[in-house]
Amino acid sequence: MIHQEPNPVPDRSVAENFWLGRMPVKKLGPFRLVDQRRMEAETDRWLKEFGIETTPRTLLRDLSVSQVQFLEIARAVSLNARVIVMDEPTSSLTSTEVERFFTIMQGLIKRGVAVIYISHKMDEILRIADDVTIMRDGRLVGHWPARELTTSLIVSRMVGREVSQRFPTRKQAPGEVILSLRGLTSAHSKGLKDVSLEVRRGEILGVGGLVGARRTELLETLFGLRALSAGQIQINGKTVRIRSPRDAIGHRLAFLTEDRRATGIIPLRSLAENSALVARQRYIKFGCFIDNKRQVSDCERYIKDLRIKTPDAATPIRDLSGGNQQKVLLARWLLTDPEILMLDEPTRGIDIGAKHEIYNLIGDLADQGKTIIMISSEMPELIGMADRIAVMCDGRLAGILDAANATEDAIMRLSTQFSPVGNFQDAQTSKEFPS
Repeated sequence: MIHQEPNPVPDRSVAENFWLGRMPVKKLGPFRLVDQRRMEAETDRWLKEFGIETTPRTLLRDLSVSQVQFLEIARAVSLNARVIVMDEPTSSLTSTEVERFFTIMQGLIKRGVAVIYISHKMDEILRIADDVTIMRDGRLVGHWPARELTTSLIVSRMVGREVSQRFPTRKQAPGEVILSLRGLTSAHSKGLKDVSLEVRRGEILGVGGLVGARRTELLETLFGLRALSAGQIQINGKTVRIRSPRDAIGHRLAFLTEDRRATGIIPLRSLAENSALVARQRYIKFGCFIDNKRQVSDCERYIKDLRIKTPDAATPIRDLSGGNQQKVLLARWLLTDPEILMLDEPTRGIDIGAKHEIYNLIGDLADQGKTIIMISSEMPELIGMADRIAVMCDGRLAGILDAANATEDAIMRLSTQFSPVGNFQDAQTSKEFPS
């Protein structure tokens, strides 16, 4: 089984994680030792077959989310299983990587391997499945040949009602410029390179690009997690220095990270404790005591407002689905009353119903004047949600597209503008907002 949320051992190597529980051994007299050379050689072969750009000796913690996901896929394939269960295997992959994965999967199917493919991506299901089984709230809805289904039919049967509009209609136009970046360049050589852009109040700015484009690095830099060697950040017309997350929060920035398990939730703690984590100061009374009653009360308000499915605020967050965990993390940042909310893959690995609710929430926040910067690897999501789309490539800003006129082809052209794959200078981009 390829799990939706990989659970690697971060401080062990790629090879050790790949062979965990089945390490090859060799005899040395009365001893049985791990065959390190064979293990690394076999791992290297699988890494090359799947196009994973790393080495067998690299620590897992140094890999990106998509690299870890591809490693899990390669590990499952290497077991020569007759049945493979794939739970959201493409949730962290770009469109190019998905194509490579589908090619590998078709090869498995031709060899007689049966695949149970769990996904919330309708286009993938209709493209690769022979038969489709739909479940809702732990119950079987039905079973149909894929050729008899459409995206709208699947969605309506999944959520139990008609979903007339996938993405929300915006009620307010963006206002004045709130965030201005001038020539941001990372201290690290594989970081940002002279990135300049402006974002307006109440705007949803989508950030697109391939894995390795430095999209996450852009948000991490704005949040004080990465150092700059050059450049300037202005908020509300004033130049600010952001050297730590504490500085960023003080300037009313919020950052929902890509991997909610690794850098988001505290699994064994309650919803109330998880939601109050960043705004902890507001719950301290008499200098050193935590006001649990107020903490629970605020959490219960967001449970209602965000429609979080949970027995109560005392439930450990690990017991919730991925979509409901994501809502709790959104509640955590909303408690800080941010002006600028940065979201890194906010709908990754969650069901279509939860996606629709998060889309509406993001739209409502933008209509309330919040500025949203949203990374997404799903181009329909970028085009449907954003007012403009900033496309990154190799640490550079390749261009900015007006979402109303953007196409997947234009985004892909910009995504490869500075890469060895190609140089598409003819992609049409919009002008940035004037200062």
